Amino acid sequence: MKRGKRYDAGAKLIDANKMYDTDEAFKIVVETAKAKFDESIEAHIRLGVDSRHADQQVRGVVVLPHGTGKTLRVLVFAKGDKVKEAESAGADYVGGEELVTKIQGENWFDFDVVVATPDMMGVVGRLGKVLGPKGLMPNPKSGTVTIDVAKAVADIKSGKIEYRLDKTNIIHCPIGKASFGAEKLNDNFKTLINAVIKAKPSAAKGQYLKSISISSTMGPGIRISTSKVGE
Repeated sequence: MKRGKRYDAGAKLIDANKMYDTDEAFKIVVETAKAKFDESIEAHIRLGVDSRHADQQVRGVVVLPHGTGKTLRVLVFAKGDKVKEAESAGADYVGGEELVTKIQGENWFDFDVVVATPDMMGVVGRLGKVLGPKGLMPNPKSGTVTIDVAKAVADIKSGKIEYRLDKTNIIHCPIGKASFGAEKLNDNFKTLINAVIKAKPSAAKGQYLKSISISSTMGPGIRISTSKVGE
């Protein structure tokens, strides 16, 4: 595969055979993020589990101390007093049946996260076939089905992210923007990796953290030593 000049220039700064500590890795990832836009930085964590088994799933949420650098649009399904609570907390869209009609009839998806109060899940359930495949279906485990909609919206707006395994047992997760600088990106990464370590399933055997790498949107991957992460 032919790579761009920026990618090739960045690759020259990275030793593909080296396992970096986090301080050095984040200095390099910022240095190699030279696109004309503010590149996102993502962590890729391969775990020693089998996602085909329910007792080896790894999924959770964590609030990154410096946010993700992206302003998320939040849709809330609520009624009664919860409508005003969601609006006051900064929700972009709040409603009920009319939002279901808009999504189904207009193929409307101008939102990034969906939150719902428990008493609205009967309504939201009708959207399962369209929200589910997009990863937008509210879920108690991710804190998006809750009676405390104000806190849910505030957390999402301040940098709460969800992490989960894909079918290849890898977690891909955004941890900020290149403009954050190495120190803040490292803070966010450590918060994420500690959450993933604490979420280790009891059924997991052998080495849990198999491999870790970070990369910018347009840059090459940088491998991080698994023995130098965590608390």
